[in-house]
Amino acid sequence: MWRFFTIQEFLMFVTPAYAQGVGASPDMFISILPFVLIFVIMYFLIIRPQRTQLKKRQEMLAAVRRGDTVVTGGGFVGKVTKVIDDNELEIDLGGGTKVTALRSTIADVRVKGEPVANQNAKK
Repeated sequence: MWRFFTIQEFLMFVTPAYAQGVGASPDMFISILPFVLIFVIMYFLIIRPQRTQLKKRQEMLAAVRRGDTVVTGGGFVGKVTKVIDDNELEIDLGGGTKVTALRSTIADVRVKGEPVANQNAKK
């Protein structure tokens, strides 16, 4: 059968909690140090590589010129026939199909085309 404990029997197992002295407060630098370390680790593992990747992509997009074979974000592969302005390109997809695409939708430049004509070389 079940036997219920009385309050006195239960309190027999409870240890008294004596007042403790105030612990020493940690130094301000020591308490902030883990947050600083986490930020530094995140900077070197996430932020810095992402910035270099973004810079590399911007350089690739700025260097697109006529004759380059490009892959668009939609998966179309074609050759740049004309650079309309800073933001738009005309791409020949083959079979006489030409589309106008934004420079920002270019996912990759596969083959570099003809070099830019130098004005000094003509003289």
